[in-house]
Amino acid sequence: MLRYLPFLLVLALWIYAFIDCLNTPESQVRGLPKVVWVIIILLFGEVLIGPIAWLVAGRTRHPATGGGSTPSEWHRNHSTKFVAPDDNPEFLRSLKEENKKDEALLKDWEADLRRREEELRRKESKQGDASGPDDAQPPAKG
Repeated sequence: MLRYLPFLLVLALWIYAFIDCLNTPESQVRGLPKVVWVIIILLFGEVLIGPIAWLVAGRTRHPATGGGSTPSEWHRNHSTKFVAPDDNPEFLRSLKEENKKDEALLKDWEADLRRREEELRRKESKQGDASGPDDAQPPAKG
């Protein structure tokens, strides 16, 4: 298993550099156009020259101090107040609108069902009238 480890590490670095290059905005790519970096990573990935060149020279680095911020700092500065769904007026309003739509649809279905039942009753009564009273009861033997 250890003999495959170097190959897997090279493959992992190759894939990481390739995906990182594809996801990096064009404005943050240094030196060469993004397409050229992708080709370099793909062609020279097996010998690690392409991925290492991309990671070292291809993309703009943001320093950890100064311009950047840690996730906790970002969340402190961009806090959003959580509102439970039952306290959110927009959510409650949307539920009322959905209920109105559902009730209207249900009324339409009920009206359609009543209409179809009435048509079915009329057809059955017409068939009963068309067959006549003689067909309704068998003749008596006697």
